[in-house]
Amino acid sequence: MALNVSPNPPAEDQASGDAAHGYDAPDLRIFVFALFFIFGGITSLNDIIIPKLKELFTLDHATAMLVQTAFFLAYALFSIPAAAIVRRFGYMRTASIGLVTMTAGCLLFIPASSNAVFGLFLLALFVLGAGITIVQVVANPLISLLGKPQTAAGRLTFAQAFNSLGTTLFPLAGSALILGGLANVSAATLTGAALDAYRVESSRAIVHAYLGLAVALLVIAAVVWTRRNRLNEEQDHQGGMFHAFTLLSRPRFAMGAACIFLYVGAEVAVGSLIVNYLMQPGVLGLTDKAAGDHVPFYWGGALVGRFIGAYVLTRVSPGKVLATVATGAIALILISANTTGAVSGWSLLAIGLVNSIMFPTIFSLASEGLGKRAAEGSGVIATAIVGGAIIPPLTGLLADSSGSLHFALVLPALCYALILGYGLYARRPMAG
Repeated sequence: MALNVSPNPPAEDQASGDAAHGYDAPDLRIFVFALFFIFGGITSLNDIIIPKLKELFTLDHATAMLVQTAFFLAYALFSIPAAAIVRRFGYMRTASIGLVTMTAGCLLFIPASSNAVFGLFLLALFVLGAGITIVQVVANPLISLLGKPQTAAGRLTFAQAFNSLGTTLFPLAGSALILGGLANVSAATLTGAALDAYRVESSRAIVHAYLGLAVALLVIAAVVWTRRNRLNEEQDHQGGMFHAFTLLSRPRFAMGAACIFLYVGAEVAVGSLIVNYLMQPGVLGLTDKAAGDHVPFYWGGALVGRFIGAYVLTRVSPGKVLATVATGAIALILISANTTGAVSGWSLLAIGLVNSIMFPTIFSLASEGLGKRAAEGSGVIATAIVGGAIIPPLTGLLADSSGSLHFALVLPALCYALILGYGLYARRPMAG
């Protein structure tokens, strides 16, 4: 059963085309690129917050990684409901709902800052993650629909480049605002009232950054809402909210969803370790501020790689490209884990370059042939992003138990090895 989610809007407000052949709506592509930029940038700020909260609350590596657990847990809980909202209200309305939810998460940093309680920061990050989950469930299939189906993989990779632009620029600002202000003070040297005052003052630096984001998100939500009738959408309404999980009976889709779990977990684990990794005397021996300034190189590599990948994917089998970059990630981890100094540090940062095309390529390979069930598939795949909540803490546990951040990299390496296998499996287009 199909349902038109925009009953009788003015014809001139609708984009031409349909879900099967793609919509011709250049203005909507710009909005979607903006969405990718925003949720990518906000996600990468976690890499800056983790070392600050670790120092602020004197946490071990595993506990500090709860920042990623709180954030990415939202993907497990809200992805399928988000897909159901898309089925009911359509892509653009759902995008507005997601942006408003993100705004609420940013505003929750106010009570977190006032009380300087680690648990309240986790709650704010969870709500922020819920909003980003909703936006991402919309953005991935929507950019695939806004053009010809045969160029969907390249278009999604190009859109992901804007995601990488956000992940490159946001940490630069975040490092200056969050890690720069009190970089010469250590919570470990303070007690009593002085420690409480330091925590409140330092956490205010965090909240100021997120208040600025809240204002920007509200403006963008309002703009997206004005375009809510641009698509004359048709969605598959068979079954209930959890009907989407029946897609897991398709091996190619199920394995692709598993690889999203592994990829996001590995990418987030590596990104979360960067600051503390580069601060080690045996690597680059940097201060937290200087190490934070290096995080954009990791995400900037993904930016460059996605622009290159958008071209390469139009000429080479996506599965073969995926297998190649997964091999590159494993090689870089082995180099970083078994060397010291600049070689160790920069080989870790270079993983961003080979990460670049993994998410959009896995998503496109898994989503082939879904048709009207694209939103459902996006919901299931977005649920798998919960890998970012599970693999980073496990990596932190490895670091704490072994006493070595180098050894902890074995877990991300294993994730990339399984992704390599999927690339080889899916190197040929689906039959039929």
